[in-house]
Amino acid sequence: MNVIFTIVLLISSLILCVSSPAEFLPALLDGVMKAARCALTLFGVYAVWMGLSSVAEESGLTKAAARLLSPACRKFFRTDDGEAIEDIAMNLSCNLLGIGGAATPYAVKAIGRLESSKNVRAQNLLFIINATSIQLIPTTVIALRASAGSVAAYDIFLPSLIATAVSTGSAVLLYLLYEKLRAKKRGKCAT
Repeated sequence: MNVIFTIVLLISSLILCVSSPAEFLPALLDGVMKAARCALTLFGVYAVWMGLSSVAEESGLTKAAARLLSPACRKFFRTDDGEAIEDIAMNLSCNLLGIGGAATPYAVKAIGRLESSKNVRAQNLLFIINATSIQLIPTTVIALRASAGSVAAYDIFLPSLIATAVSTGSAVLLYLLYEKLRAKKRGKCAT
């Protein structure tokens, strides 16, 4: 992918240098300024949410959330590992808030814990849910839209909620269907 982006950059730079050499450097600098502004905006959003998640972890709020989500997580992910459930709960809450970058470390920790118990089903479901990440508040997208100068950065809320709910629901249902068909096939092979 880096090679493709490099080739596209070089070709577009060459075309701009030939067609309008006086605009090349200002366009390049403008792009760098926009990229830096966007990166700083995302850094601020992630710093706030990571700070809040750290405070929540230190204050015991994550354990309370894990206890609240524990019955559903135990049933859905079929695990009794309390630490894995806590990490899953934090992953789900970060994804619901639209900060997938903050959710990923919790998913990695949870999958590591689930790996030791050899719970492949739970690992697969967590991967699917983390990859599709249903979002109640698409924080990252709102921040990107705001940093790009959108006058209605929050208009993405409902479309994002619908799209992520459909993608997560579809992915989970397809995996569960696959799991069921696979178990059925194994049952036929055994007889």
